[in-house]
Amino acid sequence: MARSRYAIFDNDVPYFLTATIVNWLPFFNDPDVVEILLNSLRFLQESGRMVLYAYVILENHLHLIASSPDLSKEMGNFKSYTARQIIDRYKARDAQFILEQLVVNKKAYKGDRDYQFWQEGSHPQRIQSLEMMQQKVAYIHNNPVKRGWVDEPEYWRYSSARNYAGLKSLLDVETDW
Repeated sequence: MARSRYAIFDNDVPYFLTATIVNWLPFFNDPDVVEILLNSLRFLQESGRMVLYAYVILENHLHLIASSPDLSKEMGNFKSYTARQIIDRYKARDAQFILEQLVVNKKAYKGDRDYQFWQEGSHPQRIQSLEMMQQKVAYIHNNPVKRGWVDEPEYWRYSSARNYAGLKSLLDVETDW
């Protein structure tokens, strides 16, 4: 039985995706941890495994609009790789309190690991129209504004709003859709 009613059925079409840290823990307040995410997304783009249309990274989750020949697999790879890198970083720093949070919040049936970083799934929603794409991009870009962290979407460093405003950004995104 599937764990979610959300699934990726069509390849090479954009999907709105969300990846959330277990128990909404705020690990993305650390720029070094965010750099792990950015490097992984950059690798997927540069290797032709993912096209990124929009993104935002907040303190405990991220939103993407992306497409791929096998988006489900690539999101799984992204989450697996970044979790391993982030956990290894905390182990190297002997950050026992943080690691303990990843033990306590691990699902009981996840017997193949000691820690769980990401919540399961990515809640994929297929972008079905230009209007839906515009709405999801606006939602992604306005997330930090809605939270009161910035006054304008392009002021948020970890967002593709900068790309859409013609400013230098941390990741390239496909803005022609």
